[in-house]
Amino acid sequence: MTTIGDAAATAQTTWVRVCALDDLTVERGRAALIGDTQIALFRLVDGTVRAVSNYDPYGLAHVLSRGIVGSKAFTDGSEVPTIASPLHKQAWDLRTGAVVETQGKDERHIAVHPVAVDDGQVLIKWKAA
Repeated sequence: MTTIGDAAATAQTTWVRVCALDDLTVERGRAALIGDTQIALFRLVDGTVRAVSNYDPYGLAHVLSRGIVGSKAFTDGSEVPTIASPLHKQAWDLRTGAVVETQGKDERHIAVHPVAVDDGQVLIKWKAA
């Protein structure tokens, strides 16, 4: 897990460097810690990087970085990139954090964080508490 010192100690929104793009493997998760918040990072086949909460609200554990990257197709022909929990297989849209597969449970969404890649470095837009 990557630890980002006290970057979140200020009370403003800022871009925080998390890791090098080359530290991320395509379709594999990586956990990072910003302040006391765990983030799950994913590098997708199309080259985009997504960042969501690492906390699985169904399994009540920080495990989403170990989840299964995939996609969900809808009847209207659209398709979204997803992360499925390694615990109970609920899945979330990596773009919005909306749950797309509840496995029969109530809807529980996850937080999504804006990501930028600059000069080979992955940055997350972060607002300190």
